[in-house]
This record gives sequence, C-alpha cells and structure tokens, in this order.
Amino acid sequence: MARKIMLQGTSSNVGKSILTAALCRIFHQDGYKVVPFKSQNMALNSAIAVEGGEIGRAQAFQAQAAGLQPSVRMNPILLKPSGNMNSQVIVLGKAIGLKGAFQYHSDLKPELLAIIRDCLDMFDQDYEVIIIEGAGSPAEVNLRDTDIANMKVAEMASSPVLLVADIDRGGALAAIVGTLELLLPHERHMVKGIIINKFRGHIGLLQPALDFLEAKTGIPVLGVIPYLDLHLPEEDSVALEAHRHYPAGDLDVAVIRLPLISNFTDFDALMGEPDVKLRYVRKPEELGKPDLLIIPGSKNTIEDTLFLHHTGFTQAILAQEQTFIVGICGGYQILGCSIADPAGVEARIPKIDGLGLLPVDTIFQAEKTTVETEGELISSVSYLAPLQGKKVAGYEIHMGQSYPRADALPLIKLTRNGNGNRILDGVANKHRPVIGTYLHGLFDADDFRRSFLNLIRLRKGLEPIQQEHSHGDHMERELNRLARVVRESLNLPLLYRIMELPYNGR
Repeated sequence: MARKIMLQGTSSNVGKSILTAALCRIFHQDGYKVVPFKSQNMALNSAIAVEGGEIGRAQAFQAQAAGLQPSVRMNPILLKPSGNMNSQVIVLGKAIGLKGAFQYHSDLKPELLAIIRDCLDMFDQDYEVIIIEGAGSPAEVNLRDTDIANMKVAEMASSPVLLVADIDRGGALAAIVGTLELLLPHERHMVKGIIINKFRGHIGLLQPALDFLEAKTGIPVLGVIPYLDLHLPEEDSVALEAHRHYPAGDLDVAVIRLPLISNFTDFDALMGEPDVKLRYVRKPEELGKPDLLIIPGSKNTIEDTLFLHHTGFTQAILAQEQTFIVGICGGYQILGCSIADPAGVEARIPKIDGLGLLPVDTIFQAEKTTVETEGELISSVSYLAPLQGKKVAGYEIHMGQSYPRADALPLIKLTRNGNGNRILDGVANKHRPVIGTYLHGLFDADDFRRSFLNLIRLRKGLEPIQQEHSHGDHMERELNRLARVVRESLNLPLLYRIMELPYNGR
C-alpha cells in the first residue's frame, strides 16, 4: 500500500500545484516510485495524457517531476469553464458535455466518487508514494456535502493533510486559523502540518508568528517556502492577473488576453528567449505595433471572437498589416472567415464571422480532438521560406474542425500519435504574414522557435542570433531548483514521519 500526503490550501492559487510538483521530484530523487493525483481540477490549461485523453496541465507537469508519463488517472475529473456559468466536464480524459454548477453538483458527483476511488486504488497498488493535491479550500462549508476534491478524498485515501497558505497575499495567519476553525473535528485531526508559502524577508522576523500558530492550533509548521521567481507552467489564467515580469528584448511579442484564454503555457518557451519581450494585451489601445502578435487558444471561440469584435480589437488587429500574426487553436479559428456552432457545442450563437485573415471556415462538432502530434513546416509562401522543413511537435485539443478554402496554402504536415498517417494542418495567408495552426506547443521545439524568431528579427532589420535556450533543459533545471529550495525549507524528517516512511537524510 502506498504512503500518501495531501496538500490542501487556505484558498486557490496558494501554490499547491507547484509544491506538489516539488514533492514529486523530491521523492523521485529519493528513490521512491511516486505519482501525483488531483481528483478534480478546474483549469483552462490542459495537456494530453499517454492514453490520448485530456488532463490538467499541472498534473502533466507533476508527472514530469515524478519521472512519469501523464495519465488520465492522475486527474480523473477536469472542469473547463466556458462562460455562461457552464463548464465542460472531462472524465478520465474524455469530454462528456457542458454542465451548469447545480447540475454538476447534484447529478454527477456520486458516480464521480466511484471513479476517484478506482484511480486511487490502482495507484495504491502500483506506487510507493502518492502526492495528492486538493482544490480551492476545504473550508467552503457550502460545498462540504458534495466535496470530491478535499477532505472527502483525504478520508477516502486515508491520507494525512498539509495545509498551505500564501503569505505574500497577506492574512496568512488568519486564513490558517480560520480554515482550521471551519473544519469538522475529524477533518481538523487529519491536518498534520502547516506550510507557509511565498515568504519574502528574514525568517527571524516571522518566527513569533510561527510560534503563535503552533501554540494556537497544536499543529507543527512544517516549513516556510521562500518566494521563488520560477519559470514553470502555471495552473490557470489567474496567474496572468499578477502580470508576471517579462524581460525586455529586441522583439515585442504581444498576446491577446482573451477572456476565456486557454493553454497560455504555449508561450512559456518564448519567455526564455533573451531577445523576447512578451506581454499580454487586454485593451486595443495597449496593442501598439508589436513585431509578433499572437491570438491564443480559447475555451469558447465564439464568445472570445465577439469580445474582439465588440471591443475594437478586430479593427486594431486588421490594421497590423506589417506585423507577423500567429493564431493557435482557438486563435486559428478566430483568424478564419467564419465560425459555426450549429449544435450549440460551446455557444448559443450558431454562427459568426471571424477576422477573415485566413481562408478557413470552422464548424464545431460534438467529438473532441485530443491527440499528440509532430510534423514539419511545408508552407510555400515566400515569407516562410527560412522555416521550410523545420520540425515541430505538440498536441491538439479542440472541438471544432477547420476547413480550408480552395485557394488555402497548408502550413504543416503532421503525424498524429506516431501512427504514420500524415495530415495537413493550418494555413498561411498568401499576401501578408499571418498563419494559423491547431498545434499547441508550436514554440516548444528549440530549432523551430529560434529560426522563427530570427525570421522576425530579419523582418525588423536585426541580425539573427544563435540558439542558446533549450526549453526542455530549462524545465528540468527549474524543477530541480524548486526541489532543492523546498527540500532545504521543509522539515523533511517530520514529513517522512507523518507519512510513516524511513528518512535516509539526503
């Protein structure tokens, strides 16, 4: 039977996902067969699991930290908000439809509990350590009876709980004490440690507060994690509200901040490039004249297209005649001529016009495409000549299918799931530098990314620069840095005792 520990938070966005990844890497380094688990995740950043289904991006990243391929069982329930108080519900990697909050809580949760239990039972047999991540806060008393993400999962797994608070946002002590006060007595008894996350300053100044917490709650403070400027995949678009600090560079790269933006981790690799200044644009007047303009993925393409039309973004984008424009997934659909949703798969509006910059028409269908892909650039347009034959790889997650018009020039030749079947993806505008593709992770391929940025540099009259940044190596370095800091900051002997594991003193 696997040993377990569960991280729950005083609220959302306190750092549970990152700390779960850190513990996965620490136990992996210490020689344990460890697996991450989050029963229910609400996120617009997702990834493709080894089975071909869809899971939260955070769980895929945690799997990497544990030295594993991502599996749908690591995140059996994924909720993707799509506007109008509805979410797409994904169970074991497959979308089962749009559900309102009341319908989801009243109709689905009993059967979902059985699925969660099955996943935990399987991991219990196959792994030595399970690192479980909660969702939101266990103190939401209105959701206690229908809980399938926090204390009910801890009880099901017979797992001790660590309570995590974000001290950087303020009120951490009150949040910890208040959360514990709102738990039922048997739930409170399951909390075996407290973690203070994102601390800035001298630990000596915090010590009186730590002493108070331990005296007040009777629960040990397991550690204080310093604030870390990490370049790792974020859980969801709430991270964009803090407007992460992007370095200044020669190339101004603007990403439209769509209201229902999804998979913005597509641009993490760009942030690591020394010549890129990446910024998220919320208003047309912020756009300026970027060197590269990106329209990202969207959970509700029609709603986000209407946002562009109604806010003046459409006119501002169409005026960017010299700017290189890239649309990925939903952004690709938005750049097309029309978007139709006759069955109401995502929206209540049956059809709208796109921006008309790419000769494609999109029709939404009930069946969702979730697949890993790889391929090469094949477009014959002159402005893409330096990229001919460049290799790319990533994944597709989309409900719609886009149908190129007769005069469209395909962008990429792809192979799906390594099965040898080649398909054409994306199109390029013949007359101005605009391209679109369904390929998430387009910029993760080091050689393509650098060659593409050098193409933008040449358009700007700048000399190309040599490839220096490996996105994959960077991710591993950051993971190891995270694990090192957390290892130094936590009372690991106590954690091992809580989990009833022998500690070898690494």
